[in-house]
Amino acid sequence: MKIFQKEMQLPAFNRGFHLITRNIVDNFPELAKINAGMLQVWIKHTSAGLTINENADPTVRQDFETFANDLIPENYPHFIHTYEGPDDMPAHLKASIFGVSVQIPVSGGKLNLGTWQGIYLGEFRDHGGTRKLVLTLFGI
Repeated sequence: MKIFQKEMQLPAFNRGFHLITRNIVDNFPELAKINAGMLQVWIKHTSAGLTINENADPTVRQDFETFANDLIPENYPHFIHTYEGPDDMPAHLKASIFGVSVQIPVSGGKLNLGTWQGIYLGEFRDHGGTRKLVLTLFGI
């Protein structure tokens, strides 16, 4: 079994959902060395998340953002953790709901995603800044 691990930094993204599949593939050439295995992508932040979904129609990402904001609105009157701004506590809750990691099968040196699937960064802060990912790849 081969195991590869690296940390990579994403550029700062605006608040919303962003496809990062290409960022990951372009920064992890070791994928080509795995015939059958798994890639885990982990984000090292409490106010951003990861998920896999539709990669073709950008309105899906807009709908994700709209629904997440409707589900967890800013300025919810019962939040106590507000000293970092009105987007902070909602960002923490969204990160917990969406999650901080995804796992993707690797087959023949490539991510084995479905035709319409892509990896999303959910940026839940207005000014989240750069984000760090830990990529762990294992297989044969």
